[in-house]
Amino acid sequence: MPEVTVNGLKIHYRDVGDGFPIVFLHGYTGSTRNWALTVPALLDRFRCISIDLPGHGQSEGPTDTAFYALPNMAAVAYTAIREIGIEECYLVGHSMGGMISQHVILDHPQLVRALILVDTAAAAITGSESQKETLRQTARAEGIEAAFDLRSKGDPRAADPSFLRLWREQFVMTSVDAYIGGSLAMENRQSLLDRLASLTVPTLIVCGENDEPFLQPSREMQARVPGSELVIIAGAGHGPAMETPADFNRTLSGFLDRVHAAAPA
Repeated sequence: MPEVTVNGLKIHYRDVGDGFPIVFLHGYTGSTRNWALTVPALLDRFRCISIDLPGHGQSEGPTDTAFYALPNMAAVAYTAIREIGIEECYLVGHSMGGMISQHVILDHPQLVRALILVDTAAAAITGSESQKETLRQTARAEGIEAAFDLRSKGDPRAADPSFLRLWREQFVMTSVDAYIGGSLAMENRQSLLDRLASLTVPTLIVCGENDEPFLQPSREMQARVPGSELVIIAGAGHGPAMETPADFNRTLSGFLDRVHAAAPA
């Protein structure tokens, strides 16, 4: 897998297909594999670049948990995108990657021709703070695999062996520092909701119908972003790209094809 160096960190990415570029940013404890069922539906007409965020997948990450603050992660993502040679793209972000994508477009609007936000929010998601702290303590004391075992216990998605396997493979590649830092970053983030009203690019907001914590935040974003579309994916939870790939791919492809057809040559 190719890599670029940003602030001394090796950032890995996947780059397949030809055409106008789509950049994919995965969520917390994810990796480029988040998009393994998405990219094949697009690479016949788009260049698809998926990035391992710092401390995730095969990318390096520092031991300082404060590094993983969302604005800083966005700065790394933007620099990596530019180092890859991308001047303009369609930007797709899932969960934490969607939060990072919001910072990227607000700080560098010239980079993003269209924005797709998947199961994410513009402000901190409150609730379950004690559970999150327990998970952070478990990761620090017992390691990332113990944190996964605790996190996945009782999750209905774990009943699907193929989903559980892919979830675990990505999760345990996350460094303990990125796990703790990312959790704190999302818990303590500042709201971007008011700033989203300044967006002028076509924007698609997607949320799984069973992803209760993110349904209302998705509606709030759609209400703020001028002309944005909101699609609720039936039967999906927090990861529609992996849980309901056919419906997710149809939604994403339809939006991107419409946007691309309307774009100036």
